[in-house]
Parts: sequence; C-alpha cells; structure tokens
Amino acid sequence: MRILIAGAGATGGYFGARLAQAGQDVTFLVRERRYRQLQEKGLVLQTPGGSETLRPQLVQAASLHGHYDLIILTVKSFALEQVMEDIAPAVGPQTLIMPILNGMRHLETLQQRFGREAVIGGMCKINATLGDNGEVIQMTALHQLYYGALDGNNDARLQRVDAALRDAQVDTRFSDNMMDELWEKWLLLSTLGAVCCLARGDTQQVLRSAGGEALLQGIFTEILTVIGAAGYQPRPAVTARIFELLNDPATPMTSSMYRDLCQGFDIEADQIIGDLLLRAGQYGLNTPLLNAVFVNLQVYLQNR
Repeated sequence: MRILIAGAGATGGYFGARLAQAGQDVTFLVRERRYRQLQEKGLVLQTPGGSETLRPQLVQAASLHGHYDLIILTVKSFALEQVMEDIAPAVGPQTLIMPILNGMRHLETLQQRFGREAVIGGMCKINATLGDNGEVIQMTALHQLYYGALDGNNDARLQRVDAALRDAQVDTRFSDNMMDELWEKWLLLSTLGAVCCLARGDTQQVLRSAGGEALLQGIFTEILTVIGAAGYQPRPAVTARIFELLNDPATPMTSSMYRDLCQGFDIEADQIIGDLLLRAGQYGLNTPLLNAVFVNLQVYLQNR
C-alpha cells in the first residue's frame, strides 16, 4: 500500500515511522525547513524503550506526483486549507484520506473537496512532542491509532487499510463506530484545552484550586450538551470515564493547545473551541464558560 503522511511532527513522525518500520511504502510530505532537518539528521524517535533513527522517504508539495492509496493528514487543523491544496495531485479515484486532526469541522471540509467516499475517520491517542532538534519524543507507552469508515461500513477498501496499519508496532483500533469515537475525543481534548488555557495551568493545579472542580465540571457539561445537540448519542459509561480521567488530582494533564500557547505558537482556537460555540448558537444553547475560554484565546492570538 502506497501511503503519504502529510506532516512529520510528533503525531505524523511517530506513526509514519512505525509504518515504515513495518515495511510499508511510506512517504512524508513536509515543508522546506522540516525537509532539510530530516535530510540532515534523519527522523529520530525517542521512546520509553530507547532511541531510533530512520532515513524516511520525503517529498515537498511542488514535486508531489502520482496517486497514493492512503493519505494520512497529521497537520494542525488551521493548516487544513493549505494541505488540501498540497495533496490534491496525490488524490486518485481510489485514494482514501484519513485525517488525524482535532475537532470535527475538517470532516465536512474534506468531504466537500474530495468527496464523501474518499474520507475515512481517524484519530490517535499518544503523549508525544517534538524536541528542540526536531526529534519525536514519545513521553509514555501510549500509542493508539483508531480508524474506520465514518458511516460504519468497513468495506473491502477499509479492510485493506486495516491490514496495512495493524502490522505496525502500534496499538491499532479498527472501529465500526468512528463517529462516536471522534465526538468523545473532541469532548476530552476540548475540555482539557479549555480548562488548562483558561486557568493557565495543568489539571492538577486547577483541581487543587478553590472552585477548580466546579470549573472543570461546568466546561465538561457545556461541551457534552453541545455535541449531544449536534449529533452525538452519549455513551454514559464512556463519558463518565472521560470525566474521571480529567478529574484526577493525582495526575497532572495538559493539552497540546495549552502547550502551544505556553510557547507562543499559533493555536487551534477556532477548530477546538470556536466550532463548539458556533454549534451552540445553532441550537440556541447558552455556554458562558466556553465563551469566556474563546475570548481568552482570541486575546492571546491578538497579542502574539
């Protein structure tokens, strides 16, 4: 299977490397700076098990040609418009596009551009970041990759994807219920991002503060109400586990959006929080805490 990974950051770099190590034909689509870095130093993985260096196949948008069987998108959500332009020459009649992006808005955007049949569901759970020298640092052993048809119909094309991905050294989850998985991932990451960014701290600091648990509960409830109105059919056992995970004062947690904010980077404010507010408005829902979070994030972006 010919696979194109759009992006070689912490997510794309890690999962793409594991696929390449499993013998898959993997190429990374990267920008000029990352291209030079990977050519010079290789793709370095630092994991709890040690350090590894790969010499990956690389391509830049200007020289991309030929169709791929699977394109995995691992860029930030605010880069979606550009990456759609970049991958267009690689999309053929049988190409499947699997976005591993935050939020949900990107699914409709990709379907409008490439067709409903081309887009499948994808998400990951991994604690990873890029080091100062571009190395991919996997901070814990967690490395789950979920994928499946958005309508639950995992046909022969999806079976072929599963056969390719499950051979990698990662924990693969071939799901026939991807939409629920995606809604629940959004519930987790948007609650975590909202709480950490508003409070400017990790969940342990929030929960040890007066009113911290009430803040967490309030934001979680607002988000759950919004996604429920937008189409999510709550699975109470799952949502309870998500809240229990977040509401553990013994385990400090932060989101990638909060870490980006702390470093002065661009953040996915519109895609993670803004889109929730848009959906809340469509259904006449009152979400004062989410509004406060979004104002906070917009002020940050104005001051960058």
